[in-house]
Amino acid sequence: MFTGTGSEHRFSGPATGDERSMLVAVLDAQRATLKLKCSGLGPELALRSVSPSSLSLLGLVRHLADVERRWFRAVLAGHDVELSFSSPDAPEADFDGAGPDPEVVAASWAAWRAEVAFAETFVAEAPHLDIEGHDPWRGTVCLRWVLIHMIEEYARHNGHADLIRERIDGAVGV
Repeated sequence: MFTGTGSEHRFSGPATGDERSMLVAVLDAQRATLKLKCSGLGPELALRSVSPSSLSLLGLVRHLADVERRWFRAVLAGHDVELSFSSPDAPEADFDGAGPDPEVVAASWAAWRAEVAFAETFVAEAPHLDIEGHDPWRGTVCLRWVLIHMIEEYARHNGHADLIRERIDGAVGV
């Protein structure tokens, strides 16, 4: 069971008030959930869920680093950047490259933390939720939509993380 790791504070954000504060609090809780599900693990983060899937906790960290980078840095901020792990030529590299080497684990977490920090600053400095960016897949999107999409993305993958973590060492919890 996940205890003593601050999990009780993850969902203590506002339930009333302005839209930005609530969206940011829910996204923060989802990010904290990913960290919680990965807590206390090292190379085990690279263990695959079930064959033949390449899904792993470390793969989720790498995938979510790329998702953060894409929506906040590339689409909304308009930076001309490539994703950190996957590419058009290797669309599954975020999962396929998630190996147990301590350097891979450390680099994956560093990339995720850097993208989360960029996103947090971007959102805090955005004048409003209606700022827009262009994405080849979705077309024009606004910050509000990206925040909602990120909450959905984390929530879906945190469900995967629950099952993977339980398979690794039996740890369960909210």
